[in-house]
Amino acid sequence: MPTNATLSDSRRTVQRGQLLLVGHEGAMCARLCGILSVLGYGAGALAFAGTIEEACVRLGQGSFDMALVDTGLPDGSGIELIRRLRERTADLPVVVVSSPGTDAEIVGALIAGATGYLLSERDDIELTVSLRGALRGGTPIDPAIAKRLLTALVPKTAPAETKRSSAGSAKPLLSARETEILVFINKGSTNREIADALSLSRLTIESHVKNIYKKLAVKTRTQAIFEARAYGVLN
Repeated sequence: MPTNATLSDSRRTVQRGQLLLVGHEGAMCARLCGILSVLGYGAGALAFAGTIEEACVRLGQGSFDMALVDTGLPDGSGIELIRRLRERTADLPVVVVSSPGTDAEIVGALIAGATGYLLSERDDIELTVSLRGALRGGTPIDPAIAKRLLTALVPKTAPAETKRSSAGSAKPLLSARETEILVFINKGSTNREIADALSLSRLTIESHVKNIYKKLAVKTRTQAIFEARAYGVLN
């Protein structure tokens, strides 16, 4: 547990600038403000945005040490916001602080460029330590998130290598439509979002997703993404 001395040390050692908080409301926003004040970021050093567009406007008004992002935003997904923040400032640390998401959302956020993924259910001390590490250049991943990623990936590592080596010049594993849908899955899109984007029914998308799972011998979206990468279907 951090002592008063270590908290004081954090105030002296962290280089303070500005932080951008996106999508956090109510009690969670108040919690983050309290945690960040311990790390040396007072109210005047915090900027707030409730939507993707507001966040982009804020980003154009100045530079930030880090952005803390919730994945649930009224005008789009946190993944889209992370992607846009990364396009604007490639070196901006972006840490997700949110409730547990789906495997596809977690992987999508990390692929989009998130430098950390923390769960809001953790206590203030755990979040303080993790965010202090992020401000010092670390990549904090909540232990529960890390476990989910390892569970999804580790059992598939060896088979993926075998499949990739034996694939050779064989015909594409997935159809063009299935590959197109997998690209959307890789971005963190839901079946409904994919259906709307492709002007297809949700049931049709679900059928394609089941075929993708069967062909890749997987059970989750996270596994599908990584197996597809192993096959070379996703670059």
